Amino acid sequence: MPTIDLAKTSLRDLNATLHQLKPDTNETLWTITNPAGEHSIAVGVDAPITINIDGNVGYYCGGMNSQASIIIEGSAGQGVGENMMSGLIHVKGDASQSAGATGRGGRLIIEGNASARCGISMKGIDIVVKGDIGHLSAFMGQNGRLVVFGEAGEALGDSLYEAHIYVRGPVASLGADCIEKEMRDEHRVELIELLKLAGEANKVDVSEFRRYGSARQLYNFNIDNADAY
Repeated sequence: MPTIDLAKTSLRDLNATLHQLKPDTNETLWTITNPAGEHSIAVGVDAPITINIDGNVGYYCGGMNSQASIIIEGSAGQGVGENMMSGLIHVKGDASQSAGATGRGGRLIIEGNASARCGISMKGIDIVVKGDIGHLSAFMGQNGRLVVFGEAGEALGDSLYEAHIYVRGPVASLGADCIEKEMRDEHRVELIELLKLAGEANKVDVSEFRRYGSARQLYNFNIDNADAY
């Protein structure tokens, strides 16, 4: 069980060590101490390992993650889990803006609140936020699911494509082409699955959530709107 102290080891050396791990590595449980808000901790990891980070992290922690489970025992700066491909990132505190941006797969769980642009341009990632989210979250969301236990800020789902959004609390406003949609049985099943993965299946009632999605009015050029372009 390797332990890396960032007060003694450089961030470059830490990431280089993690990048050298093979899929069949026996060193599957890592601990990182004294992160002290450093940026780009554990970016580009591509091995089925668990990384426990003991404290707050800065920008882009876990970016491009593939296979790894990264547990952050604190809050995260901008872009946590940016462009992650698979695996899990679990933030025990709050997350700054652009959490899970452009994420293509895997799960991002945030115990606290997430700031603006949570899930911006998401492409397949599942994001569960147990607090509130800021404005322009899921902007241009193409695929994936965003679940919010609390409130959502202004312009939720602006220019949305096919990402699914579930919000339990009030929404300040919906963005362009984002509308509230009927919660059908298949969506309840989907939401229950996501709640199970977040460890909340028996604590939260799916009937309290509302579903939002694309009105699909921005997909094609409309000649009637030519003067607006």
